[in-house]
Amino acid sequence: MKQNAVIGVSFGGKTLVAGKVKDGRIEKSIVRVINNRAPENEIISELFNVIKEVIDDEVAGIGIGVPGVVDVQKGIVFDVQNIPSWREVHIKEILEGHFGLSVYVNNDANCFAIGETYFGRTKGYENSVGLILGAGVGAGIIFKGHLYSGTNCGAGEFGDVDYREHNFEFYLNDAFFEYKYGVPATTFLNRAKRKDKIALAIFEYYGNDLGNLIKTILYTMDPEIITIGGPLSKAFPYFERSMWQRVKTFKYKRTLNKLRIVASEQEDIAVLGAAALYYDAHNQSMKK
Repeated sequence: MKQNAVIGVSFGGKTLVAGKVKDGRIEKSIVRVINNRAPENEIISELFNVIKEVIDDEVAGIGIGVPGVVDVQKGIVFDVQNIPSWREVHIKEILEGHFGLSVYVNNDANCFAIGETYFGRTKGYENSVGLILGAGVGAGIIFKGHLYSGTNCGAGEFGDVDYREHNFEFYLNDAFFEYKYGVPATTFLNRAKRKDKIALAIFEYYGNDLGNLIKTILYTMDPEIITIGGPLSKAFPYFERSMWQRVKTFKYKRTLNKLRIVASEQEDIAVLGAAALYYDAHNQSMKK
């Protein structure tokens, strides 16, 4: 089915990425390095500029993914990570006034989940979870084929659930590797590719903790499939076995028989996911 062209924009801390998405692919895109310490209005001007680079008469709407708390209905973003000046930005109102198009805003984990539903590995599934492992641990929930953000855009914050002495995010984000072992996660990944026994053992231990997080997701959401994304998803082959060993201790065995856990294969999911906010909103409208 033909889709309207949509602009997807992803904030990456010090970068802005924008792309024109049409019929499931990015037709043109731009990456812009920004001064993340700049005042609010300066960063908004940068946002205008990257959108102008890819917009044309075919574009029907704009989707924005940000690493922060979002009022989804009003399109207000709060406390964007790594951008100190963005404490309360009415981005939907600002962009709609400037471009005259419908604008949809959500956090990056939710964009990942809905992006996988439209363009990735959860396409065709009704109930799924997209789990991002990287600088933080975030998740987006797809319920009956649509994104579920919760009342305050707080659904899927499984990383903040108490675990051991801290929470799941503490043990599963990439900073933990350097905190615990004094070596970045990327170094261990490279060593694991060379079959380094220490690196393989560390990822096996990581998989055990991740398996406990996934059990928490199963008890609360009961999804058909979980897709893992983010930088640490590249280590999936090295923690998959121990992850499943822990997941298989889940109480309800019929759930396990149906469950799939996979790694994302879509390199451009941040931009595609932001664009998918538009498609999801319009598909919901058509079903009402």
